Amino acid sequence: MQGKIVKVSGPLIVAENMADCKMYDVVRVSEKKLIGEIIELRGDRASIQVYEETGGLGPGEAVESTGAPLSVELAPGLIEGIFDGIQRPLTRIAAAYGDRIARGISVNNLDHEKEWEFVPLVKVGDEVSAGDFLGYVQETPIVQHKIMVPYGVRGRVSFIGHGSYNITQTVAKIQTAEGEREVSMLTRWPVRRGRPYREKMSPSMPMITGQRVIDTLFPIARGGVAAVPGPFGSGKTVVQHQLAKWADADIIVYIGCGERGNEMTDVLNEFPELKDPKTGEPLMKRTVLIANTSDMPVAAREASIYTGITIAEYFRDMGLNVAIMADSTSRWAEALREMSGRLEEMPGEEGYPAYLSSRLAEFYERAGIVKTLCSDERVGSITAIGAVSPAGGDLSEPVAQATLRIVKVFWGLSANLAYKRHFPAIDWLISYSLYADRLSAWYTKKASSDFNELRAFAIHILQEEAELQEIVRLVGADSLSYKDRLILETAKSIREDFLHQNAFHETDTYTSIAKQCKMLRLIYDFHRMGLDALAAGAAYNRLINLPVREKIGRSKYIAESEIGQFDEIAAQLKQEIRGLDGGEAGVEGI
Repeated sequence: MQGKIVKVSGPLIVAENMADCKMYDVVRVSEKKLIGEIIELRGDRASIQVYEETGGLGPGEAVESTGAPLSVELAPGLIEGIFDGIQRPLTRIAAAYGDRIARGISVNNLDHEKEWEFVPLVKVGDEVSAGDFLGYVQETPIVQHKIMVPYGVRGRVSFIGHGSYNITQTVAKIQTAEGEREVSMLTRWPVRRGRPYREKMSPSMPMITGQRVIDTLFPIARGGVAAVPGPFGSGKTVVQHQLAKWADADIIVYIGCGERGNEMTDVLNEFPELKDPKTGEPLMKRTVLIANTSDMPVAAREASIYTGITIAEYFRDMGLNVAIMADSTSRWAEALREMSGRLEEMPGEEGYPAYLSSRLAEFYERAGIVKTLCSDERVGSITAIGAVSPAGGDLSEPVAQATLRIVKVFWGLSANLAYKRHFPAIDWLISYSLYADRLSAWYTKKASSDFNELRAFAIHILQEEAELQEIVRLVGADSLSYKDRLILETAKSIREDFLHQNAFHETDTYTSIAKQCKMLRLIYDFHRMGLDALAAGAAYNRLINLPVREKIGRSKYIAESEIGQFDEIAAQLKQEIRGLDGGEAGVEGI
């Protein structure tokens, strides 16, 4: 199908004679063969968003439809890959054409020549259906890349390969009701259509991140969705980086969507150097990076999050746990707004299109924990975390509000905390997690029987502190009772010793759940025993100046291998409280 351009408006072109085309078909524009996607059809005219620079295009130039929707290639070679928003391989393009992506470049998304060692998991005569494993490729030391029966295929294996193959060669033949079907390692999937699954399940266990404020106070479930909104400079990207580095996931898909190039450069430089804490291999060995920075075509930015989530679904179907970071959905929404404006659609609030909420929901709904399509019981999950960058930190703007209506975890970043150098700057007074109650049984069983009590204690103390601060600002701390002053001291300890976490410190960057429990229990014991000691007549100044408090403050730097030191600090705390006048009352029953 060939049409011709009648209008060019930045990344949007309008072409006529396109009556036989379908929505979301990929087209090639002009003799330069620029990649575009049909986003609107009116009669025989098609509106096309072009994923490359359109400078120099004019009316009359040819537009040719490929007849296929925008799709990604799914096969060995994805892991360690660095792609742009439409899955063009940036490393291979850089090697062939230099640092900038020239217009009209046509390269395979994945390397079609490289050979992989295919190991079969079925034999001739086996009955297989969609999603069943045919074999695997050891893609990296960490990732065993499973080759699955394509969607819609069911039958008996008539041939299965073994040995070296590239991704386009036939590794299996399946005798179906319609005839023999050849299967290669390569599958293509349209990015705007979710991959099918058997059943969606309710999340029941947390995704451990090693970040104390998240794991303890505002946990995210495996298969859950979260938003990280915050103003410029509040640490959104660092939080995203920390989650990508430390989250308890098999595969990480990181989408740099419209963010500054230097931030993406940090990711590209850091990730190959970082060691995976579980395997000791570079973190890149289980990571896919999609880089569509602010200086790259705006239309490709809009496609980037769909490309990322489709890749995530592919690994989910293998029964893996995937974490996807979208940094940031605000930049994606801006791309949506620009294209909507050029289409002359009726604008909604602040110029965003009226369908902003539904498009965001479309993305987040593709996360979750599911039973995959296959003959056996296989469960995979996608945990989606989206950064939101509202102008001036205004959470009432449309993107933040639309996101909050969808997600169940809200890690609100505060400019005030960032200004005070308190990182991660997640504000405990505005953040929440709707998964906390659902996950409490897991924490009680796996972490500590009193975990939920410790969590409730921490949140209560922090809220009490916020209320007392109003009084302190008016009349000073000296006007408070000793009990209230102890609440302020305990809250300070929770804030500075527990919630404050140094992302760049070798030990403090990651804290296991067991260590988090022990840290918080020390603060809890100090508070409870302190209250009892004060009631029995102990001196307040002596209580808050106990030598053990410095050790409690520095407990975050205790290595995971030396976790037994917490018991020594707890014993010292009891001893020093007992040494206070009236302190005996504080340790009774401990």
